[in-house]
Amino acid sequence: MSRRQPERGADEIAQRLRIHYARRGRLRFTSHRDVQRALERALRQARLPVAFSGGFNRHPKISYVGAAPTGAASEAEYLEISLTERVRPASVRADLDAALPAGLDILEVVEAGPGSLPDRVTGSRWRVELPGVEEEAAAAAIAAFLAETSVPVERVLKDGRRILDARAAVVWLELGGRGSDGDPGPCAILELVVRHCTPAVRPDDVLAGLREVAALTLPVPAKVTRLAQGALDPCGDLADPLATDRAAPAADGSPQPVAASAVVDRPPPAGA
Repeated sequence: MSRRQPERGADEIAQRLRIHYARRGRLRFTSHRDVQRALERALRQARLPVAFSGGFNRHPKISYVGAAPTGAASEAEYLEISLTERVRPASVRADLDAALPAGLDILEVVEAGPGSLPDRVTGSRWRVELPGVEEEAAAAAIAAFLAETSVPVERVLKDGRRILDARAAVVWLELGGRGSDGDPGPCAILELVVRHCTPAVRPDDVLAGLREVAALTLPVPAKVTRLAQGALDPCGDLADPLATDRAAPAADGSPQPVAASAVVDRPPPAGA
């Protein structure tokens, strides 16, 4: 008979880091649970002093914020880790990026300041490529969708089938730029900002709504990429969730590193 392990208290936290990472290429088909496993394995490989919770079944103190659904690429995934010792954020970025597979890319690591990271993430901006769909058909479907006050769609959740209002969650929706160079046929591009709600409304739900109100059919599956997450302002723009942390110096007085992808703005309207 195995001996029961004694209950332990939670580790004392010396530092919290906020990590901005991307999920690209074929890794967009990886489930969030598999992404978690890869990141936790990379944290161990990088020998980071991750803090653990207390109790009999202790867990690493890692919090994920607004993970993208399986099948969607993302340039804006976030997590927060608690550490028992202080480390340099720039070193953590390099060590984690080296330990992760290609397609899971660490973009930025900053020391956490005051406030809650989830409170700064209330919306997402998405790019949805529709191969085989003409821009005129997509524009007509967008106009019909935006003219509705409610667009109910059905989705299967863990607790069964639910009806979601795809229209209520959409802050803005418009035609974006052109598809990738070399695309063999038409490819309409949608740009949209979706408000975070419970249960979450995803781009697939918006596409279901376009099909419902305008019979927009997709000859092949859409290619979905999350471009940004942040706090929604009244104009429908998103504030960078790490801007407050980045603006403050680290506890040791050193400046925070700045990522090339720090700016999160609404794209100009199509044709601008």
